[in-house]
Amino acid sequence: MPALGTRRLAAVAAALVLTVTAPATAASAAPDSPAALREVLFVGNNWDGTADVIESGGDFTRIGRINVVPDKERRMAEIKADPIRWIYFMGIRNSVGEGHDQFVDDMYATPDGSAMVVSRPSFADVVSLDLVTGAVKWRFPVSGYRADHMAVSPDGTRVAVSASTSSTVHVLDIETGRQVGSFATGDKPHENVFSRDGRYLWNMSIGEVNNALDAPWLDWTKGDRRITVVDTTTFQQVKVIDMRQRLDAIGLRDYSDAVRPAAFSPDESKLYFQVSFFNGFFEYDVATDRITRTKTLPKNPATSEDRTTWVNDSRHHGITMKPDGTKLCVAGTMDDYATVVDRTTLQEGPLVPVAKPYWATVSGDGKSCVVSESGADRVTAIDFATGEKTVSVPVGDHPQRVRLARVPANWTGPSAG
Repeated sequence: MPALGTRRLAAVAAALVLTVTAPATAASAAPDSPAALREVLFVGNNWDGTADVIESGGDFTRIGRINVVPDKERRMAEIKADPIRWIYFMGIRNSVGEGHDQFVDDMYATPDGSAMVVSRPSFADVVSLDLVTGAVKWRFPVSGYRADHMAVSPDGTRVAVSASTSSTVHVLDIETGRQVGSFATGDKPHENVFSRDGRYLWNMSIGEVNNALDAPWLDWTKGDRRITVVDTTTFQQVKVIDMRQRLDAIGLRDYSDAVRPAAFSPDESKLYFQVSFFNGFFEYDVATDRITRTKTLPKNPATSEDRTTWVNDSRHHGITMKPDGTKLCVAGTMDDYATVVDRTTLQEGPLVPVAKPYWATVSGDGKSCVVSESGADRVTAIDFATGEKTVSVPVGDHPQRVRLARVPANWTGPSAG
């Protein structure tokens, strides 16, 4: 696509400042949901092939558990019958899966709370699961051989999913699974973020994270990593942000430009994002298109400095923001802590010991940061006000993504798997 003219680029940037927000949750996507729904947190247990449903605040008690691979036998038969699919399946197990299959990456609820929509990396698909019966309602095989992060549109009608190996994002009707659009991205598309009005969709591609070419001077081998912003009506590209140029501009040539998890400020003017190998995060000003601040967080002295030992190039992976915009919460994945950071001063609070935290989100009441402890099979809440841990609850094997959702008020789990 031709480069945007200076005036048009400025106009797009201005529009994005007004419309970009944090990823919509099923709770925020359905403001007119019936009173019969209750707010919960979905916790994806990646290696288990299950999703726990827990209270969205308070003591975060587990309400129920869902089998997200009820069709496992059929899917495995298909994979074993196709040599190429089998090679990719085993590749996922032995690389990004750390010796395990990846059965759930991301999850959202439909607006009426009747179904959970799940991306399943090892099966390279997205499925909708009936929350009453646990049965598959629809299935969408993504292009390529692996499904990754998702996002739901503000009105709850669409879900976007990254297809890792085909550099594509698919946008699906959340009720039917029908594709309504798709667009090309950089290498290994990862996080997706809809703007508040649904007009734009942002995708962050992270490039190759499974090889051992991790020295700073080999960063160029990681592929095409960029933020792609598209119009959600036409799915045409409206802006590309290459953080390599922005990092170089402030003298950070040895830092990776692979944008990982990110959080937008409430006024939608700033993006806070993590990159591969870095123990910290950056602040990016959307209007001026530049990195404005860098925050380096403490290293755990017990963490190896051998970057090839860090899981999927992630030193820190997981960042979220308190709804009023005053605090950030950061998951220090390889450093085994999470911490609350003052957004004005960028001063971190207590380093809360947690085991390989892999995601951070906000509780339903907005008072806590909730992190998944993938190394301890727990979900832990940290009080935004004090920065201290308040509660931990056990979940399934290797929890990663945690998302707010709504389910029927009396729901306790599927009646059949």
